[in-house]
Amino acid sequence: MKLGIVGLPNVGKSTLFNAITDAGAQSANYPFCTIEPNIGVVAVPDKRLDKLAEMYDPDKYTPASIEFVDIAGLVKGASKGEGLGNKFLSNIRECDAIVHVVRCFENDDIIHVEGNIDPARDIETINLELILSDVEMLERRIDKTKKMLKGDKKYQKDIDLFERVLDALNEGKPARSVECDDDEKAILSEVALLTNKPVIYAANMSDEDFSNGIDSNEGYKAVQKIAAEEHAGVLPICAQIEEEIVEMDKEEKEMFLADMGLEESGLDRLIKECYALLGLISYLTAGKQEVRAWTIKKGTKAPQAAGKIHSDFERGFIRAEVIAYDDLIACGSMTAAKEKGLVRSEGKDYVMKDGDVVLFRFNV
Repeated sequence: MKLGIVGLPNVGKSTLFNAITDAGAQSANYPFCTIEPNIGVVAVPDKRLDKLAEMYDPDKYTPASIEFVDIAGLVKGASKGEGLGNKFLSNIRECDAIVHVVRCFENDDIIHVEGNIDPARDIETINLELILSDVEMLERRIDKTKKMLKGDKKYQKDIDLFERVLDALNEGKPARSVECDDDEKAILSEVALLTNKPVIYAANMSDEDFSNGIDSNEGYKAVQKIAAEEHAGVLPICAQIEEEIVEMDKEEKEMFLADMGLEESGLDRLIKECYALLGLISYLTAGKQEVRAWTIKKGTKAPQAAGKIHSDFERGFIRAEVIAYDDLIACGSMTAAKEKGLVRSEGKDYVMKDGDVVLFRFNV
């Protein structure tokens, strides 16, 4: 999974990126500090995998991972090349989802590119640039498809869909707001529209907001309202807190978060939100050689899940030996679970569930 972190300059993007990836991206109090996109890969925290590691004492421990891309601050006119413009937008196209950082705190020492704090205006600025870029791309795609239509009438449904989406974009609405059936979603996914990507708004607040209660922050309320209208995710976060806890050990970190009224770090909450937004789950493989988490889409069947490990597993799929994680932990070992009849043999039509611990049988 690849997530692009976007926002106006000086909203806390690079500070947040540094904290969650510990990658040391440059972060400074002036626009366009980030010029090339910074990339950091982080492990997906999964307590289930930790438990399995205790059980099997494996030679190798491999959690799922997420790639974060810190994209330089966008400004008004980016779609026409303002700031560092279209180069930034092309970096976003390669991402699975967008984390849009919105500044919701006042601080006279940190310059705001627009001169004052207004989360709704800032979101509109970024969204408008993404929409304008999409309009240009979709118009080109419609022209190309119309030429193909002369040789094959089946492309008429593509044109009808693209023109419907273009109408929404011209009204200032993102492509993801257009109702589509599964076939239309598949067609639209081939165009790589920026505003068709799932979005999580990261409302960056001060540590005082978290101490006093985030619902008292008017900027956060404005972000929540916009996210609800767009069917987007929203995550209250404090880049400053994330920056402080990155150097702490586990016990110190838990105490610090508890004092702030938080159960999990911003990274953990962000990952959960991303998984939910993208419809992702994890299945687990476990043994002395390796314990590992594998990320798949909800609804994936056993052979396709096996194919995540190796294409031979899918091609020669025979069956999946499956046990629910909770059942395995309750039994204490795979042997005990088999004796109780809790390990199931599932065929090609089995739909994988989150937390399945599985051994695939195959023959090529």
